[in-house]
Amino acid sequence: MKNMEKEGHRSRLLSSRGVGQVLTITLGWIVICIIFGLINPSFFSGRNVGNLFRQIAPILLIGIGQGLVLITGQIDLSLGSVVGMCSMFSATLMTHSVNPGVAVLIALILSVATGLLNGFLVAGCKIPPFIATLGTMSIARGLAQIVNGNYNTDSIGNNAQGFRDFFYYGKSLNVYNAIWIALLFWIVFDFIARRTVIGRHIYAVGSNIEAAKLSGINTSRSITFAYMVSGLCAGIVGLMTCATSGMGSMDAGTSYEMYAVAAAVIGGISTLGGEGLLIGTIVGAGIWGTLQNGLQFAGAPVGIRNIFIGIIVIISVSMDIIVRAGKGRAVKRKSKNKEKIKLD
Repeated sequence: MKNMEKEGHRSRLLSSRGVGQVLTITLGWIVICIIFGLINPSFFSGRNVGNLFRQIAPILLIGIGQGLVLITGQIDLSLGSVVGMCSMFSATLMTHSVNPGVAVLIALILSVATGLLNGFLVAGCKIPPFIATLGTMSIARGLAQIVNGNYNTDSIGNNAQGFRDFFYYGKSLNVYNAIWIALLFWIVFDFIARRTVIGRHIYAVGSNIEAAKLSGINTSRSITFAYMVSGLCAGIVGLMTCATSGMGSMDAGTSYEMYAVAAAVIGGISTLGGEGLLIGTIVGAGIWGTLQNGLQFAGAPVGIRNIFIGIIVIISVSMDIIVRAGKGRAVKRKSKNKEKIKLD
């Protein structure tokens, strides 16, 4: 009897939304790690593993933000520019003797405000998300360029060493702080997505926005919340970028919107909305970071690495569309069978 109950619990768990896909992708990640380890044993060295997970941390963060937006059925193309904007604003303020804590707060307020603007444009003004976030992408990049007079900043100096240690170089319990920050964000927003009312509303909006409206769900609030989280995550990555280089770069965050989509989609979050788990972003970011790191160890040129990863993203999206189409046909067949039974 107990064995039957365990089997039933296991079956329910595996049939839960996206769990099976996450397990499959995790297996793929393990296989990729083994392959790179065989190609170059240094891949599994303690130093490389630590650096690998530190490289994965910012990808995971932007994947969390993009993942929530994708679940609502939208997309955020402004992420990379928000990373650059936050990096430039924080660095510019610190080079002008502003307290690093104040500089961080101002940069994060700007990042969240960009997410709020995205939510207003998409949910409030009904502008297609591709167009709305393309516009804010350009605005954020423009702000990054003009804040320091169209120049990258000077070094943020020794006075900001605490800032650099907190967001990138420092360790707690022998683990880089960047990794702890990314994990903390994942824990918080995974809990929100799976265990709270706003999380259930986000999935409902992505599954069928019209049905969600009829159910009394404030769809605008759900979409705006997802965009604000996306802006916040991008802002944190901007601070990490600034802490890493010790300066602000106008080009910081370039192509990060692609990294974010890749982390979410490879991790099993549907581009069509309503499906996927944020735990998948850990695996998706892990695969992305591992491929970048492992191909570098294997001596592959940057161009080959980008082509290889781009192919994986296309395959992931294609598989998602195929699976969703198959589910749709299965639902139609069931409804037709029910109608036939009723007629008989």
